[in-house]
Amino acid sequence: MKLAVILVFLIFKVSCLCAQPSKSVGKAKFQDNVENIAAELEASPSLVSGFCESLVPLNRILELKGWHVWGTSPIIDDTGKVHVFFSRWRGGFDDWLIQSEIAHAVAEKPEGPYKVIGTVLKGRGGSFWDANTIHNPTIHKVGDKYALFYIGNNLSVSTRKNAHHASTQRIGLAVSDNLYGPWQRISDQSPILDVNIDTTKWDSYLTTNPAFLRHANGQYWLYYKSWDRYNDGLRKMGLAIAEQLEGPYIPIKENPIVSFSAIKKQVEDAYVFFYRNKYYMLMRDMGVIHPHVGIMMESEDGINWSGPTLGYRNSAFYFGGGIERFERPQVLIQHGRPTHLFLALKGGKFKTSSPVVLEIDSTKF
Repeated sequence: MKLAVILVFLIFKVSCLCAQPSKSVGKAKFQDNVENIAAELEASPSLVSGFCESLVPLNRILELKGWHVWGTSPIIDDTGKVHVFFSRWRGGFDDWLIQSEIAHAVAEKPEGPYKVIGTVLKGRGGSFWDANTIHNPTIHKVGDKYALFYIGNNLSVSTRKNAHHASTQRIGLAVSDNLYGPWQRISDQSPILDVNIDTTKWDSYLTTNPAFLRHANGQYWLYYKSWDRYNDGLRKMGLAIAEQLEGPYIPIKENPIVSFSAIKKQVEDAYVFFYRNKYYMLMRDMGVIHPHVGIMMESEDGINWSGPTLGYRNSAFYFGGGIERFERPQVLIQHGRPTHLFLALKGGKFKTSSPVVLEIDSTKF
């Protein structure tokens, strides 16, 4: 009963679109103190993060006739142009599972207009682990190379095993010396992060939705989502670390580092960045506060995370119309500062899906 009251309170607070200043909620790992943090949230007058308060809506981009567009990841080149790598597919919305590909577009400014360059990666067919869909890119510059992380699957394997269609989703990596390519997959035979072979573990079903950062100590940190299907059935976040970009990526013993299983809720689509001596994790909420908003969490070390605050509000607040859930947040970093938030959203000119762009007001975050 107490938990139900707390969740109702949280939803009410978010629906009121609170505008109080940001306040960090909770200092330890959420899953270790879920009841205490939930109580703090109930009592706190400040659910809204400074990041949320900083967001200024701009417009939709990449409204492409005949295409669904999703998961748009931005990066600035040396000349100041904005490049985005995005998922696109034809047909119905659910056809992303069988025919999504990653494409590339360029603009003079984050809000566009964008010129589509073409396809970067697509499913390879056959027995490859990424035979079918190539989806959810995140692009980063690492040294003198560009690293494009993505997810892929092989539906023939899941069909043969009579398994859920998501069961073969894994994380892959392609690299290039140039944003215009060519792009080289790191491995033909396997993903860079596979599942745990022990089915009692939380990440033994799939690895998906990569988030990446180069740590100050030189290591390569890959955050990922898994679906704890063999245990509580909830989605959680973990971290795998490598000594070189190509891997191997080794999950840390503290995993899962973000779990809301204590309140039977879940999150996905994390984006992690480092700013002003602090780590930030921005995620799509799946019911912790409200399913139509985003969550922001903070960390001093990138492993132990604060409790949740509101990361972004619902789509109607920024762009009007009916409420559709935002997904796959990606942040544009310029000169070490987050400047724009890109989110995927259904609807738009062609009633399919396309990204939206929001500016991050530097005076508020």
